[in-house]
Amino acid sequence: MTQNGGLLQAYACDPSRTRGRRYPEAPAPTRTEYQRDRDRIVHSTAFRRLVYKTQVFLNHEGDLFRTRLTHSLEVAQLGRSIARSLGINEDLVEAISLAHDLGHTPFGHAGQDALNACMADLGGFEHNLQSLRVVDRLERRYPQFDGLNLSFETREGILKHCSRANAQALEAAEPGGVGRRFLAHQQPSLEAQLCNLADEIAYNAHDIDDGVRSGLLTLDQLRDVPLFDRYRAEALAEYPELDTPQGRRRLLYDAIRRMLSAQVYDVINTTQAALAQAVPSSVDEVRSLRALVGFGETMRAQSQELKHFLLHSLYRHEQVAHTMGHARQVVHELFGAYLACPQEMKPSFGELSSAAATPQDRARVVADFIAGMTDRYAAREHERLTGQRLLG
Repeated sequence: MTQNGGLLQAYACDPSRTRGRRYPEAPAPTRTEYQRDRDRIVHSTAFRRLVYKTQVFLNHEGDLFRTRLTHSLEVAQLGRSIARSLGINEDLVEAISLAHDLGHTPFGHAGQDALNACMADLGGFEHNLQSLRVVDRLERRYPQFDGLNLSFETREGILKHCSRANAQALEAAEPGGVGRRFLAHQQPSLEAQLCNLADEIAYNAHDIDDGVRSGLLTLDQLRDVPLFDRYRAEALAEYPELDTPQGRRRLLYDAIRRMLSAQVYDVINTTQAALAQAVPSSVDEVRSLRALVGFGETMRAQSQELKHFLLHSLYRHEQVAHTMGHARQVVHELFGAYLACPQEMKPSFGELSSAAATPQDRARVVADFIAGMTDRYAAREHERLTGQRLLG
């Protein structure tokens, strides 16, 4: 098996041996199954919405901060680079990376937490499960089926986390499908494992950049983070002229670039060693083993330290917390308003809500509608319904 002239290993996902799609389709004449998945994701409405969905900073707070869309592109780039060195399927890694946040709410994790609280007694809300719901049901582009009808392997990778209750519901609806591994305590494919780690590498790096750009983090603060400070010091040793107010932006970029490279090589080396020890001969064997894609012990500890720093210094910063408090209020009040008056939603959602058989089904329609909103649309809708302008 080859990809782009390189060798595809026996433990890689082979598109010619896919477990298939929920609705059978004839093969595409010029694309593999995973390339076809990627193209469907890129052309989806949910993918376009990601450009106006929060990563850390709301869309109106600055034009150059990351959004869910640019984050997904960075994950795909990192994932493909690592996949090529490991001999696993780059196209599948790209498809999963581009789709992994399709179910994210407006306003980032604050919006997700608020929507989960609204749905606490009505089935809850998980953004990973919502991403699967988007590609399985909510996208409506094809006359033959709802959703994008993606391959099993892409859908498996999208569902990064899943509660036991939701896994049982998925298994009941699709025996042996994407919910099974959570009940059987198995791993996903190497491609899916890689996307999980590429996601972490990407957001740790770009949240440093955005945090400094916002003024909420400083280079001096980051000297307390060993993983970053090592590469800041390396950059300064090679380019001492960057130790000036005019050079600090270049210094930041160079330190982040070095840090990213070190993490990528660490993942490649650690994973190659794990594969050499386990010697899996197939994708199914990979699923029965422990997770094989990962950091080495030192890099893992330093990455966790960086995440801890970002949690306390950026994500819980007073300014971010204030904005996200308003974001949670917007989501809570939108949910209540639409549940009380479904006709305030777009007609297609209003009709679905009115036709729903149970309160839980009605609430799920409202959750689907809110989860699909961009930041600015949610803020405008909240202002229209309440007369309050909390954001933007």
